[in-house]
Amino acid sequence: MLNPFEFFLLFLASFRLTRLIMYDTITAFIRKPFHDIIEEELPDGTTRTFLIVKGSGIKYWIGELLGCYWCTGIWCSAFVYIGYTIWPYGFKPLVCIFAIAGCSALVEAIVEKILS
Repeated sequence: MLNPFEFFLLFLASFRLTRLIMYDTITAFIRKPFHDIIEEELPDGTTRTFLIVKGSGIKYWIGELLGCYWCTGIWCSAFVYIGYTIWPYGFKPLVCIFAIAGCSALVEAIVEKILS
C-alpha cells in the first residue's frame, strides 16, 4: 500500500503525464496519426476546433483513447503505478520529475487565474 506522500507523488505524476500525452505540442506526433483537427469559423468571428478520430479498428480505438482525458488518465495512472511498484528504483526519478512538473503546472494555472 502507498503512503500518503507516495500517493500524492503518483497523483501529480499521472496528472502531468496525461496532460503531456493529451495536450502538449511536443507530443502532437503521437496523436497526429489518429486525429484530424478541424477548425471552423463561427458567424461571430470566433474559431471552434473539432477533433475527428481517424480510421477503424485498433487505429480508431487508439484515437478514441487519445481523445478522452479520462481514458488516457486511467492508462497513464496504471503505467505510473505499475512501473513504480515493479521497478521503484527506475521509476522514482521519473515519478519525481513528472510530479514536480505537475505541481508547477498547477501553480502556473492558479497564478494565471489570479492575475487575469
